[in-house]
Amino acid sequence: MSSLFTPLTLRGLTLRNRIVVSPMCMYSSQDGFANDWHLVHLGSRAVGGAGLIITEACAVAPEGRISPDDLGIWKAEHVEGLRRLTTFIRAQGAAAGIQLAHAGRKASHASPWKGGAVVPAADGGWQTVAPSAIPFTEDEPAPTALTTPQIQQVVADFRAAAARALEAGFQVIELHGAHGYLFHEFLSPLSNRRTDEYGGSFANRSRLLLEVVDATRAEWPAELPLLVRLSATDWTEGGWTADDSVALATILKTRGVDLIDCSTGGNVPTAPIPVGPLYQLPFAEKLKKEAGVLTGAVGLITTAAEAETIITNGQADLVLLAREFLRDPYFPLHAAFELGEEVVWPDQYVRAKPRRRS
Repeated sequence: MSSLFTPLTLRGLTLRNRIVVSPMCMYSSQDGFANDWHLVHLGSRAVGGAGLIITEACAVAPEGRISPDDLGIWKAEHVEGLRRLTTFIRAQGAAAGIQLAHAGRKASHASPWKGGAVVPAADGGWQTVAPSAIPFTEDEPAPTALTTPQIQQVVADFRAAAARALEAGFQVIELHGAHGYLFHEFLSPLSNRRTDEYGGSFANRSRLLLEVVDATRAEWPAELPLLVRLSATDWTEGGWTADDSVALATILKTRGVDLIDCSTGGNVPTAPIPVGPLYQLPFAEKLKKEAGVLTGAVGLITTAAEAETIITNGQADLVLLAREFLRDPYFPLHAAFELGEEVVWPDQYVRAKPRRRS
């Protein structure tokens, strides 16, 4: 049997294979609501055979959106549209996951095809927040440093979002602690210059994420898995490091986190990131071996052979694909054929299933 198509059980949930649709921002919402675009985008990848489908970053508060066009889960009215997604995804045999997020100082930007610049208040933008009043780039407005009561509101927002995610039918939550967004901003000493209990030491800089993990776990059923995405390194001297990630992952494992989704970068705009095929894989392997946690590998994984090798070699437990799924929503069906694995195709598509030569 192909390693890639071996099921993986996380708590009470069994994934049919190790292939995950990585969260990908679609910038296609109005007021945070899911719509037909999200249904077709995520639903087609469920039809295509992925084991787990994770939504794009879903904002737990309006000010936590990357752009005004982001998906949201900050109010009860969002649940119905999200439930429409999970109902279809689960009916195709895939598990439905949601990434809960707060963009911090990287919020209030226009969608990429609208220029990506900071959105001013006059055009519907808002004041961003962060651990410290340090802008992401020198030419952007400074964020407002969160007060302690505001930090506790962030924790409450994530807990409320977890309750809504359960109501919407999601089976997996991933907390977005990567890519320079709010949790990552607190973790990295490059963006966190606080002198209170949320800044300074490793323990203090980790405090917000751990508080949110505890609050989410308190709301999330014990039989359902909780994931955390981390940027395993800032790729910058004096920043967050791979060893920091190992230390944090070791703690997260004891707080009810079931898998670490290992990405990198995003907190320093000038970081010299050596982007290339499988460039983030060593971090997933390091955390798996040194922290003793299950990990997901992400970052320019584009072929069935690459994904199969990662799982076979024990370098990670899941592979998350983004751009490749944009190119090919049916990657798992094609990968199964390439790897000689027999998988069930949707009844509606069986007539197109390739036949093996005897």
